[in-house]
Formats: sequence, structure tokens, C-alpha cells
Amino acid sequence: MTNRRGFIKAGGLALFGISLGGIPGFLADAVAGTRTPGLFKKKKIMVCIFQRGAMDGLMAVTPFTDQYLKTARPGLFISAAQGGNQKSLIDLDGRFGLHPSMSAFEPMFREKRMAIVHGIGSPNNTRSHFDAQDFMESGTPFNKGTASGWLNRAVGLLGHEAATPFQGVSLTSSLPRSFYGDNPAVAISNVSDFNIQLKGNQSGANMASKSFEDLYDQTSSDLLKNTGKESFDAIKMLKQVDTKTYQPENNVVYPTSALGNSLKQIAQLIKMDVGMEVAFTESGGWDTHFNQGTDTGIFARNVNDLSNSIMAFWNDIGRYQDDVTVMTMTEFGRTVAQNGTGGTDHGRGSCNFILGNAVNGGMVHGIVNPLVKENLEDGRDLAVTTDFRAVFSEVADKHLGINNDKVLFPGWFGKQIGVMRGV
Repeated sequence: MTNRRGFIKAGGLALFGISLGGIPGFLADAVAGTRTPGLFKKKKIMVCIFQRGAMDGLMAVTPFTDQYLKTARPGLFISAAQGGNQKSLIDLDGRFGLHPSMSAFEPMFREKRMAIVHGIGSPNNTRSHFDAQDFMESGTPFNKGTASGWLNRAVGLLGHEAATPFQGVSLTSSLPRSFYGDNPAVAISNVSDFNIQLKGNQSGANMASKSFEDLYDQTSSDLLKNTGKESFDAIKMLKQVDTKTYQPENNVVYPTSALGNSLKQIAQLIKMDVGMEVAFTESGGWDTHFNQGTDTGIFARNVNDLSNSIMAFWNDIGRYQDDVTVMTMTEFGRTVAQNGTGGTDHGRGSCNFILGNAVNGGMVHGIVNPLVKENLEDGRDLAVTTDFRAVFSEVADKHLGINNDKVLFPGWFGKQIGVMRGV
């Protein structure tokens, strides 16, 4: 029989936003006995944002004193010098400059509540988006056969059984690789309107058109019978509150982007006290092969949305800030040199951002050596000098109280780098 908690990899239930005006009545009636929101003990929450497509870390956080970078990017380099027709970088420490479109991050960096890790990436040198994302989400960069994702393992290491279907939540249309595994997790695309879909099981693909009882009785899948409860419970819990009229606090206005909308809903779930401890969402459009731009253009719009969405979320959650840490990630970086079409190609090292009140902030962590050719990976890329597992494990360990890196990241025996001050 299928383990009742082992539904995700084989075909987990995901909640999908629709425009049918709410949860079908038969689903609300079918799930009884669930706790009401607000009854769960306040817990720490880790929010992860995957920037899919590979962010150019050298443009997001530029080592602006490096003359080799300036030479390699004659059409993309942004200076920290004031004046001129182009917006200047935000000088962080005399060496690194934040992209001008990420100005929303500057106050958090100055207040030492934001840390940046540069030269972060995977020890696996693949430049395939699919493989690199898979390795980062599984947390095993040299093993394609790992069935679980690192966030699912994190949920399992929290030290208690889930008293709520919202312990692990992804604000995406389908469950990400990070949440595959034996521990409960749900994918939600919109907390206001729901349908359910059984991923990987065609007998459940048309669930909205059948009664719950028919589906339950007719399916031969132990998966649906024994593991659907988490997702049905989630529906019932959200049915009990008015999720459609949510108003952010502190006059916060979120960007009207997919990321802004997802983070707004994560904030809503946090304030509902539904027991969420690990949250995930994603941002796309980072594969900037063409016309990347400088202070304007594709990249500038992307980082503006990223920083403004995160800061809207942070200001919205107000009294919960001590309990929340936000961490970004991307599968790899971009080439040091620009290409012939005003963009950058698949590279290696990038950077990430960690926001929280327990972060060792106001610093650019990691090692970025002078970008002379002999220091570049394969003679072309920013070298990976910090294994992503060193950072992910530290955030999970210090913020969530997880202390079992052998399970969280099997096969990794590295050291953490000090991005967190501790609990």
C-alpha cells in the first residue's frame, strides 16, 4: 500500500486556481474535522524563490572595480560613478555594486538584514537549465536518481508530524522538484479559487466534473485514497476564511507580476497561522541571451520585480518578520563576457540574496577573484567558489532548527560560510 504521506513524487494532489467562484461544495463537504486557521503554534518559516533561467549575478551585484569585467562587457557594464546618462550602481562596500533597479534592497543591506552570497552555484558544471535546476532542487548535484527534493526532506526533518496540510506549500501551478518526496506538501496557484488535479493519474484529471465520492470509489489508486487527505484538508481550511478580500498591511502595494502575486499569497497564508513552515515560489525570464540591457531593459525589469516583490512581502508581514527568512536561488550564472547579441550565455557562478532578522547581513559573502582569464572557470565563467548546499543548509539549520545535513544534503560534507547569525 502506498504510504499516505508519500504522494508527491508518484502523483501528488495540487491545488489550482480557477475562475469558478470558489471551492466546489462537494469538496468542502467531503473534508471534515480539519483544524481551523489560527490554532497552530507560531513557527519559523523559510521562503525560497527560484529564479529560473539563470540570473546574471555579475550584473545583479557587480564587482565594479574589476577592469577585466569592464573590458569583457563593453555594452553591458554599469559603473558606480555618479552622473552621466546611465543610472549608476548602488555602491555597497567600495567593491560591489547593486543594480540600480534593485534599490528596494539597499535599506535592508544597510540595516544588515540582507546578506548576499557571490560565486554561489553547483559543483556540477552542467550548463543545461533542466539538469542544473534538477540538481539544485534535489540537492544532490551528482545524482540524477534522487527521488526526493531538498525542501521535502527539510519538512521531514522539522522534528514533528504535520498537524496541517500547509506545512510545505508551493505557490506554483504544479509541485516543484524541490517538494517531491514522502512528506506532505501542496501546490497552490491561487488561494482564492480552487480546483484539484491529480498529477500523473489520468483517472483524477477530470475531478471537477465528478463527485468526490465517485472518484474515491472508482479509482483503483491507493495514492488517491490514502494521500489525498492533505490537499482536501487544505481546501477545507481555506474555505473557512475570506481569502478574496485580503488587504496587505502598511499600505503595501505588490507588483502586479506572477512573483508579486505569489508572495502576496504567501504573506496571506503566514498571517492565517495555518502552520506553514516551508514555502516556495518562482520567478522566470532570467535566460538573457539577447538584448539584456543595462539600467533599462529585460534584466532591469526582472531585478526590479524581484526586489520590489520581496520587499512588498517583507513590509506586509510586519510582526512576523522575526519568524521568516527569505532566500533566492538560481541554477547557474552567465558568462563573464557579453555575446554578439547584447546578452550573456550560460555560465557557472551567480549570486543569491538572503533576507531576515537573523541574517549576517550588510556583507557580500563568498569569493570573487579578479576576473582575469586564468581565474575563470573554463576560461569564460565566474568560478563557483561556494557550493549552494553550504548556504541552503545553513539557512535551514539556523532558521528552522534542522541539524541533520547528512539527510538534508546526502553526500555533502562541506562547511557553512556564516550567512546566518544564529537563532
